Amino acid sequence: MNEEASKSVTKIALLGAGTIGGSVIKVLQDNHDVITQRAETDIQIKNILVLPHEIPKLHAQGLPATNDYDEILNDPEIKIVVELMGGIKPAKDFILRAMEHGKNVVTANKDVVAQFGHELFDAAEKNKIDFLFEASVGGAIPIIMPLKRSLTSNKITEILGIVNGTTNYMLTKMTEDGADYDTVLKEAQAKGYAEANPAADVEGKDAARKIAILASIAFNSRVKFEDVSIEGITKITPEDITYADKLNHVVKLLAVGKESENGVDVRVHPVFLPKIHPLASVNGVFNAIFVRGYPIDEAMFFGPGAGFPTASAVIADIIEISKGIQLKSEGRFGCTCYNQKPICPIEETVSSYYLRLLVDDKPGVLGAIATTFGNAQVSLKSVVQTNSVKENHAVIVVVTHEVKHKNILAAQAELEKLPVVDEICSVIRVEN
Repeated sequence: MNEEASKSVTKIALLGAGTIGGSVIKVLQDNHDVITQRAETDIQIKNILVLPHEIPKLHAQGLPATNDYDEILNDPEIKIVVELMGGIKPAKDFILRAMEHGKNVVTANKDVVAQFGHELFDAAEKNKIDFLFEASVGGAIPIIMPLKRSLTSNKITEILGIVNGTTNYMLTKMTEDGADYDTVLKEAQAKGYAEANPAADVEGKDAARKIAILASIAFNSRVKFEDVSIEGITKITPEDITYADKLNHVVKLLAVGKESENGVDVRVHPVFLPKIHPLASVNGVFNAIFVRGYPIDEAMFFGPGAGFPTASAVIADIIEISKGIQLKSEGRFGCTCYNQKPICPIEETVSSYYLRLLVDDKPGVLGAIATTFGNAQVSLKSVVQTNSVKENHAVIVVVTHEVKHKNILAAQAELEKLPVVDEICSVIRVEN
């Protein structure tokens, strides 16, 4: 580090001092020397926006604090605003106002990026500042910048992610302990992995926001949260977990982004994942993102998905922007969504499927079911009949070859009309 850089100072402001904000503060303090060397500037916290009752606590720690955002906006020394509040309001407005005041922005806010990324990038370009959001997907896992820089020569064809630690923990416990959904949810809440209202996680919405961001970057075309087809894990049962194991698969909540002949195929749903797939061994609260493309072939990014390590990604963005400030080259990281690819309708997406049916235990049932699938143009890969705990009934487990989703819907509709089919218990995609 040269003498001029060693005297350089970059002043930042944090919006929020909660779990992530507090972690960022601690890492900036604990790793101050190495961060200064690598950033070639002394990164200093000039102010922290918090609620009025939080100010005394920060002051007691020797930290600056305010509840007046204008104080930060009107401070010419502050070059980077780090938004760590979460949610849409007021975070989005605060980010836009910071950009209008010529301040670079770092955020960990997946909600804002997934829903309003295009608007934020336009504002960043207009004001010639940088807008970075590595921590919005995958927590500590570096994936945004690798997609934008390290893998920029690749044509990405597929991106698969286990990007929600809560659901991954729950499915892991269901697999290891044979427990049901309600039991593992209560345990996840007791350990602090799941919120009191876990809907965003268990219904797949959190993962959907993250795959919208990843798909936008990977396929260079804007994908919004509302473009993502979403299905959560609330219907997964121990029986499904058991059948997955018998088929040499595991059940995971997967975020999927693929190039298809009908556009960008982007969805979140449970899948039967082969045990030999690299993502199959990702358990507990860990996250992983699997990328396929040319010429890279395959790569996987693995690590903690949330919590304290998220500060790593936030500070990496702060360092990157700080270097740009020193070089007077702000505004380097613009929007990469230069294409306008259509979103593949969910009916046109292609997958193999697992179906579990409760049927009457009598001759001719298998034939009737096979005929129904055939009429819907669904080819069967395997059919297994087992005993049921319900008297005079049997369980039929079917795995199909790859087929369009609309054909599975047609088959389901006809199966429901069959007198011998008592219940369609489960329909889950199988990732090949």
